[in-house]
Amino acid sequence: MNIPDSYLEGIIKNALAEDLGVGDITTGCIMAGAQKPIKGMFIAKAEGVIAGLPVLEKVFKILDGSIAVNRKVEEGGWVSISQVIATIEGPASPVLWGERTALNFLQRMSGIATRTRRCVETVSGYSVRIADTRKTAPGLRILDKYSVAIGGGSNHRFNLSDGVLIKDNHIKAAGGIAEAVARVRERAPHTLRIEIEVEDLQQLDEALEAGAEVIMLDNMSLEDMKKAVIKAKGKALLEASGNVTEERLRDIAATGVDIISMGALTHSVKALDISLKFE
Repeated sequence: MNIPDSYLEGIIKNALAEDLGVGDITTGCIMAGAQKPIKGMFIAKAEGVIAGLPVLEKVFKILDGSIAVNRKVEEGGWVSISQVIATIEGPASPVLWGERTALNFLQRMSGIATRTRRCVETVSGYSVRIADTRKTAPGLRILDKYSVAIGGGSNHRFNLSDGVLIKDNHIKAAGGIAEAVARVRERAPHTLRIEIEVEDLQQLDEALEAGAEVIMLDNMSLEDMKKAVIKAKGKALLEASGNVTEERLRDIAATGVDIISMGALTHSVKALDISLKFE
């Protein structure tokens, strides 16, 4: 998955404007006059998966094209505590202007990739995919979902125009599952699969009868998930969602569902601890 350069530039410029305001007073006072070149290292203070190196590089390129960032690990690579992730060299002022913004992106994205990798490894041996949701940081969705992909996970819809997902409020507004599916099938492009959210086995039967291609099992018990797999075999893909924790992942995978979607991959991620140290 690639991040469009124009899109990335817009995100970074907004972040820099937010952090710099009308200018860095502290750096301006200390570095007044001739610009002293500095060297530094981005160092991991926790182990995990690194994601966001292209964003790190872009931050400093926008600030000053003479700044050189050299990767010491690959994007998606695993780092240990105290390992050097990248080095940086350039004029002191623009490096200091971009330090916090670059770290904010790199730490968040690496935290998402690390948690995703852990979840993917937890269900190793089962033919199930770990997917994200739209529970992302506003304005940063493409970076959050990119990080999930770097961690080995799958991307669900990027936005509401990306696919059909009939949820509980859609069903209520339409007057029932059959009617909701019928309306979508009549109006949506034929190239899109219809996914619908169900809360119990009775709704599952209705969704199968209506011809839904993907069915989301919302907050179902493990026993009901197993029954759903038997009912839907060969008829629809099943996605388990709701109240999905790392502790429950392997048990959910064992039910035989095809996909497990987790909002926690992006909505409550713990940033990976990384620092920039100057020589």
